[in-house]
Amino acid sequence: VVGSEDPRAEAVMREVYRPLYLNAAPIVVTSRRTAELTKYAANAFLATKITFINEIADLCERVGADVQEVARGIGLDNRIGPKFLHAGPGYGGSCFPKDTLALVKTAQDAGTPMRIVETVVAVNDQRKRAMARKVIQACGGSVRGKTIALLGLTFKPNTDDMRDAPSLAIVAGLQDAGATVRAYDPEGMEQARPLLPDIAYAEDPYSCAEGADALVLVTEWNAFRALDLERLRATMAEPVLVDLRNVYRVQDVERLGFRYAGVGRASDRRARLD
Repeated sequence: VVGSEDPRAEAVMREVYRPLYLNAAPIVVTSRRTAELTKYAANAFLATKITFINEIADLCERVGADVQEVARGIGLDNRIGPKFLHAGPGYGGSCFPKDTLALVKTAQDAGTPMRIVETVVAVNDQRKRAMARKVIQACGGSVRGKTIALLGLTFKPNTDDMRDAPSLAIVAGLQDAGATVRAYDPEGMEQARPLLPDIAYAEDPYSCAEGADALVLVTEWNAFRALDLERLRATMAEPVLVDLRNVYRVQDVERLGFRYAGVGRASDRRARLD
């Protein structure tokens, strides 16, 4: 999307993006204001989609449904599509938080408030803090004096970006509740240290989990998708796994003696057992 009112500027931008022609990428040329709002609206829509499935996940936990199956079902509808329907601890990064807030502010200044986007921003902020409460609940209602191990700090895998990462709110909530936090991230620890100076940093997932009262999977790095769960179980003080990305199958984890808490599916197993 190119925003331009000048023919020469449009020609320059078309030349800049000319290599994309090989992929038949469409170029939309419009006014600068329209281009700006197009970018904001796109990211706000995706943020809304994430926030929607996160609220559906909360409902699933209450009524005994599985949010992953719900997401797959609605994602098969071509009008909806499967992307950005993965329940988790909330969105972060540089684009979604910034662009949703920019769209809200632009709309307020123009006298046309965007209530849906305002709610998305508020719900997403609340969700990050709620993930700390989920960990506390999984630990029996209190983490005071306990050690909580976090796997993943960045807002998504394959980046060192800590901007608005859910881990920041999770750590704050756990520390406020009296927990000691230890963390490991394959790429993000250097960026995390100035933001989280009062937590311990581990060299690998297993040293992170050693002696911990709960292990929390925050970022779905590939390195965390095939952990030696038996080894983790043997080194932890308490066998509690809080999987905020639904990476592991409930039955596999519980078979090894873990108490498992996922997102939008924990109650589903209990409902079937009842």
